[in-house]
Amino acid sequence: MTQETEADEVSLRIQSILSGSQPQEQYVKTSDSSSSDDDDDAAKKSSQVRGKRPGNRFWKKDRKRFSSVVATRGLKRITWNQKEKLRQELKHAKELSRSLKDERARVKQELRERRQENIKRREENARKAEIVQVIKNTSKLKRLKKKQLRTIEKRDTSGKV
Repeated sequence: MTQETEADEVSLRIQSILSGSQPQEQYVKTSDSSSSDDDDDAAKKSSQVRGKRPGNRFWKKDRKRFSSVVATRGLKRITWNQKEKLRQELKHAKELSRSLKDERARVKQELRERRQENIKRREENARKAEIVQVIKNTSKLKRLKKKQLRTIEKRDTSGKV
């Protein structure tokens, strides 16, 4: 958890470097009457351009495309020191994300190995618990029925006998 919070802090620092100010939380207070007027004006403008909304759903607002919502300024207006600081922050963020990814991969690999060991141990325990009866007279095999032959398995009993 602490590494994720560090990643959030790094991203906030990068944003503050780009904006050229300290990171601040901004609270915007809007009154209901002004926001509804703005919505009505926006709805009128968009309805003039696009026409009627489907099914006459006037309460539905027009959604902006993602490309118009995200607007980046680029890195043209920052100084060399800010660029260096930004590079260091980005490098730190990449190292942090790489370490998180490596940690997840390591945990996943450990789980996989543990699962394999458990399966192997379970099979060994099943072999140990088996009741083995050695058939010394092989002519008995010819007299057995098909169902009985299906239950018979060949094993190396040199260690058991």
